[in-house]
Amino acid sequence: MTSSPVAVVGLTKRFGNVTAVDDLSFSVEAGQVCGLLGPNGAGKTTTLRMLVGLERPSAGGCELFAEPVTFGCEQLLRVGALVEQAAFVPHLSGIRNLQLWWEAGGRPFSEADVDTALAIAGLGDAVERKVRTYSAGMKQRLGFARLLLARPELLVLDEPTNGLDPGEIREIRELLRRLAESGATVLVSSHHLSEVEQTCTHAVVMHHGRLVRAGLVSEIVGVNRGVYLEVDDTARALGVLSALPNVREPMLRGDGIALQLESGSRSDLVSALVGAGLRLETITAQQGLEEAFLDLIEAEER
Repeated sequence: MTSSPVAVVGLTKRFGNVTAVDDLSFSVEAGQVCGLLGPNGAGKTTTLRMLVGLERPSAGGCELFAEPVTFGCEQLLRVGALVEQAAFVPHLSGIRNLQLWWEAGGRPFSEADVDTALAIAGLGDAVERKVRTYSAGMKQRLGFARLLLARPELLVLDEPTNGLDPGEIREIRELLRRLAESGATVLVSSHHLSEVEQTCTHAVVMHHGRLVRAGLVSEIVGVNRGVYLEVDDTARALGVLSALPNVREPMLRGDGIALQLESGSRSDLVSALVGAGLRLETITAQQGLEEAFLDLIEAEER
């Protein structure tokens, strides 16, 4: 175990004969915004539930700020967790919901960091309205505000954009950016890979409960790199590219050629094509986190 805000070592969870999480290990360092990625059934939610003490591991364990996670452990006071959906009393206002939730913990509402929480959540005057008038996105932002009242050092978020429309997803993306700018450490699971790519610095990829890859988002995107190029003679260019050992699956796409570059750089492709007497008109990177994620999962399935 380490002094990281999050350390998961050999974490395993079995439900009868089903292994939901299988010897999983990763860490999240202070200040990182880390995306926990994987297809349905990968074990993401189960992992987060064990991390915040809602499930007991079958083997291995989790630490928060260098202390083992147990039910109701003191380190959980430093964590704001939104696992699955936030629930509120619909006939009360947003601010009244926040007040009652805070006071249920035995503390006066004057001790809550209300102004900062509402500023980051971006609810504005809507916080005075009854929650039953809120959209799904507004309820989710109220859930974020509730997490932030205690100035948490770590936020653990399970699918915060699930069920939201594109506009609401954009709002949550901006909210995550504000959280990152405030210095919080964030661990967020998500199916929206384009959002993760725009908001997360690091990612952990899971499949069938096991770790597939962890690291910087930029490094994961670079595992397999898509390239699109246009030349004056695509038929001859296909022959040149197919002969290169670091090129995989060159194929015609529109007016150009798409391929996967397994090693080296795009400048190597330029040199090979120009050296063969071909005129290169354009060359661009096509790989994103979604393509890299699918490549990693497909490799695990093989």
